[in-house]
Amino acid sequence: MLNPSESSWLDAPLPHPWPAGYVFYSPGGLFRYEVLGACCRLFDREQLPWPCCRLAWRSKEPSWRRVGRRFIGDLAASGHPCYWVKNLDVGAVGVMTLYTVKFSREERLWWSGKR
Repeated sequence: MLNPSESSWLDAPLPHPWPAGYVFYSPGGLFRYEVLGACCRLFDREQLPWPCCRLAWRSKEPSWRRVGRRFIGDLAASGHPCYWVKNLDVGAVGVMTLYTVKFSREERLWWSGKR
């Protein structure tokens, strides 16, 4: 675990994926987070909004029935690392996507690939 009290903690961040127990700060430096583990952010298709009006498309209405898998990988977060983190200042636990970090093609396939 890299200790933020060390003088070089901002100079040399670890490459992703970060190990469990790694402590990092938010981009503004207001919050400290401890990594509990790496994860893949999923999109829940059951939480999609239902249509509020009739939509015509080529004389057919689109099917709003949920066909296929319920949980799928979130495409918006697939190019960025996601971690299950604990906020050390507040004590809250949740999933955080680091949109400030952009994956290379190889890292993206490893992180959110089907294998």
